[in-house]
Amino acid sequence: MDKHDGGDPGALRVNDPWQDAAEAGLWFPDQTAPDPAPGRTRPEGTPQAGQDGRPVDRSAVYLEVQGSAAFQEVRDRYRSFTFPVVAGFLAWYLLYVVAATTAPGLMGHQVAGDVNVAMVAGLAQFATTFLLTWAYARHARLRRDRAALDLRWTLATRTGQERVR
Repeated sequence: MDKHDGGDPGALRVNDPWQDAAEAGLWFPDQTAPDPAPGRTRPEGTPQAGQDGRPVDRSAVYLEVQGSAAFQEVRDRYRSFTFPVVAGFLAWYLLYVVAATTAPGLMGHQVAGDVNVAMVAGLAQFATTFLLTWAYARHARLRRDRAALDLRWTLATRTGQERVR
């Protein structure tokens, strides 16, 4: 058990960064959220207003974070996974459609009993979809989620949107 909040002692709490962000009130600032997760407090020296007492210019903060190396890395990790996967899956799908229309003899070839090549390829499309969904979720969890949450936390603290109780 990673964390225990004093609730049901039999409940298992998985160390989920998105759950921690939700508990800190980062997703829906207008709604009441439970107390922030441990360690989720405003960093020292981070004012809600600018140094001169005026509100922070949020658009400038967003543009600064967008230009940061951390943001570029998260975006590059996302693109380096999704673009090749989408291109590969689109090619695989188009191959299936083209083969079905131009090579009906090949697609109608019996594999086992009443099962033909077209049926096997069609079912493989579904299997590929589920496999890619799993791979995307795993890639996001292992390669992007923590960095994206760090960026979100940076934005929240710099713009004064985080909840501190």
